[in-house]
Amino acid sequence: MSRPRSSARTRLINAALELFTSQGVTETTTRQIAELAQVNEVTLFRHFGNKQGLLLAVMEESAVFTQLGESLKEQVGQTSNLEQALKKYASDRLKALEQVPEMLRSVVGEAGKYTVENRRALGLSITLANRAFARYLAAVIEREQLSPSIAPEKLASLLNGMLFGYLVIELTSEFHELWEDREDFLDNLVQMCLHGSVSSEDSQQFLNLPLSHQEPETPSKKVADLPATFVHSILQQAKKRGLRDYALAYVLFGTGLLPQEVVALERLHQITDTQEHLLQITQGAIRQVPVNQWIMGKRHGSYTRNPLSQWLKSRKDEQSALFINDATQPLTEAELRNLWQEFTSGLLTPQGEPVLIEQARQTWCVEMLMRGIDLDDLSILSGWDVNQLQPYARRAREKAALERALRADQKT
Repeated sequence: MSRPRSSARTRLINAALELFTSQGVTETTTRQIAELAQVNEVTLFRHFGNKQGLLLAVMEESAVFTQLGESLKEQVGQTSNLEQALKKYASDRLKALEQVPEMLRSVVGEAGKYTVENRRALGLSITLANRAFARYLAAVIEREQLSPSIAPEKLASLLNGMLFGYLVIELTSEFHELWEDREDFLDNLVQMCLHGSVSSEDSQQFLNLPLSHQEPETPSKKVADLPATFVHSILQQAKKRGLRDYALAYVLFGTGLLPQEVVALERLHQITDTQEHLLQITQGAIRQVPVNQWIMGKRHGSYTRNPLSQWLKSRKDEQSALFINDATQPLTEAELRNLWQEFTSGLLTPQGEPVLIEQARQTWCVEMLMRGIDLDDLSILSGWDVNQLQPYARRAREKAALERALRADQKT
């Protein structure tokens, strides 16, 4: 049976990418593109208007440009700190764009010939790509509990701008002495993004620490815990998707574990009887954490019968991992983050933003403090030091004050 032929639009985009890459935009004619795509020029003009419109479609839709952006969600779980995340993104972006050097030279050289509409559309596509990178940075920053001096959106813009500048110089000039090689450029670019170009002598000791050991400045730390009704909605949506997703949501909100800690759990790390349900954490801070039956005022089973125990009871595999994917392999952090996005789909925070998986831990921290756990005990349970927990203590006091005020008003 013959394979169905791809659409004329797809063939035109693929043909244009091939010709733009091999001989540049300037030297490529619409007739050449149409011939390679096995359509007539009229079809090209009907779909894209002109060559610049086709160039814009190539940049927006071809795999060379979209594949990297689509992989950012997976990359969050593949990097251990912000420095690694920045360097991996920068390196991957350069590798992807270097696949089309002639096209990039032509894009720079022909920019003045584009119509206002095409320039506006091209600018929008760049903005959308930049926002995707900013969300990636925000997720890593939140995961590492950092307090950046530059907003993720600005940091993403700076980094992307410098990457494009590097490519323009490399593709249009020879024999410069700006940096030794690509690795030298990337190392200095990442260090500048992390620490700025100038630091005081007093702060140098801090800057020389591995990023994963740097403590956030607590006054600027924003706690984004979630309301009880919102948490219950997430748990309900996860429950509808199946036992595994329900168990994942239950563990995230019932233990406050980081995503990388959740995926490292094995069956033997579970300690349970009628009096307690504990998880032994072996990733990061080694500790034991209780699995709470009560989450934001609502009970989810008992120590021996709950969403996690039900998930484990339903399994027929021999995998030692506590959580597995559909192929019965240990769940990866990237897969966990994707599942989180799926069972929180359609839900927006009170600020109108998508909910991040890290907010489950923040919500748990505030809830534990609201229940009366002191900072020292929470430090042991969470693996964070007391300084990192100060913003959560303040947030818990704010919520407690509001509750007391509401109760006082009801009594008058």
